[in-house]
Amino acid sequence: MAVARLRFLDKDEEELIHRKSIECLETIGVKVKSPTVLDMLGDAGASVDAKRQVALIPESMVREALRTVPKEMTLHGREKRHDMHIPVSSWPYCGTTGLGTYTIDIETGQRRDSTVKDIANCVKVADALEGVDYVQTSLTATEVSPLTHGLHELWTAFKNTTKHVQGVEIFNSEDARAQIELGALIAGGAEELRREPRFTVIHCSIAPLMFERDAVEAMVEFAKAGVPITTMSMSLSGGTAPVTMAGTLVNANSENLASYVIGQAASKGARTIYCSSSTPVNMMTGMIFYESVNQPLIAAGLAQMASRYGVPCMVGDWGVNDTEEPGVPHTLSETMGIALSTMTGTDMQGGIGTLDNAKGVALEQQVIDAYIWENVRRQMTPFEISEATAALDVIRQVGHGNTFLSNIHTARNFRREVVLRDPAKGRFEATTSKVMVAEAREIAKRLLREHEVPALDVSVLDEGDRVIREREKSVASRR
Repeated sequence: MAVARLRFLDKDEEELIHRKSIECLETIGVKVKSPTVLDMLGDAGASVDAKRQVALIPESMVREALRTVPKEMTLHGREKRHDMHIPVSSWPYCGTTGLGTYTIDIETGQRRDSTVKDIANCVKVADALEGVDYVQTSLTATEVSPLTHGLHELWTAFKNTTKHVQGVEIFNSEDARAQIELGALIAGGAEELRREPRFTVIHCSIAPLMFERDAVEAMVEFAKAGVPITTMSMSLSGGTAPVTMAGTLVNANSENLASYVIGQAASKGARTIYCSSSTPVNMMTGMIFYESVNQPLIAAGLAQMASRYGVPCMVGDWGVNDTEEPGVPHTLSETMGIALSTMTGTDMQGGIGTLDNAKGVALEQQVIDAYIWENVRRQMTPFEISEATAALDVIRQVGHGNTFLSNIHTARNFRREVVLRDPAKGRFEATTSKVMVAEAREIAKRLLREHEVPALDVSVLDEGDRVIREREKSVASRR
């Protein structure tokens, strides 16, 4: 099938990034701040310096990890119609944003700290929007204990969607086990969760080339439980990675390969999704620079590396607003860059609803982003290019200088072959504009009033609440 794709690296450049990544892992290695994970890597064949907490990973371990990691998988929703099979054959699956700390109140328009109720609203609206395929937990539950907020966020998401859920915040291995217990409740048991994972988790290495103790030990727990791990590198050019494009690609690729090695050492066949949210540092402000020209090109390069290894990936970003107010604030060239990041070959991407470089979320922005995405993704409609669709027999039949309009071939195929945008949703695409915000706000309010998410069984709800209470007691007793 023919699908529109952006290519950035040629084959020799892909090979160079791979070769330098292997050299990086073999000679520089990764710092792993967990004695147990270091020991595990040593047993698997890495050269470990326990004092420096560094593991040198030979190429043979990388090859073995890439051999045993699943090359395709299905990420399941509570309802089968929301199951997502990756890699994709057309446009990527698009989800909401990750872990904002504030929201724009849908009634007052005022900025405020986010709560569990706001997470429920974000997830419910996302559940209703056709342009959203899966949900991240979106916001921080600021009114609960900082040590258990990830658990509250995951459970709130489970209760308010039938789509696949991607968790963002994991405190440590104990927290991971509690999240796995919640996921098993939704799936119907631990083995059911392993067979049909109802949630994925994002695991972030610390660029450059470091894995924190709590996070990497949690990663091991998820690998053993069969929960897919999204191995996000946040390599910031000029900050936590070399400022050069090639250096950033090598750093992010090396961290992903190291994550694969760790996951497969923990559990052969552990599901892993190659992931990056890498971009330069803005040298004028010192802040992350998602709107740079480099960002979609980094995504394109890393998507090619994932394709080289034959693994699913989440390297694109979708979210059209990095300011503090809802709308579409960008010029044509800037929005072109945002769109290009979706055409890199990524299988998944997040960002719907985000504001202010992922620090905030607005329901109006969720509607705007989802509506725009419904039109943009049509550019990646798959087309069959074959002997049959070349239609030479039809050209011969119609003959010179005549029309295909009345031919039966046109009548049979035009609905599939001629792709139209939704003009109603096109109203939301005006750049440097806030004209669509009022309408988006009313749509979000309507969805909150009218959309019904099937409730979980009471026994499941009670058991999930118990898991959270027990975890809160455990955390409180150690203070």
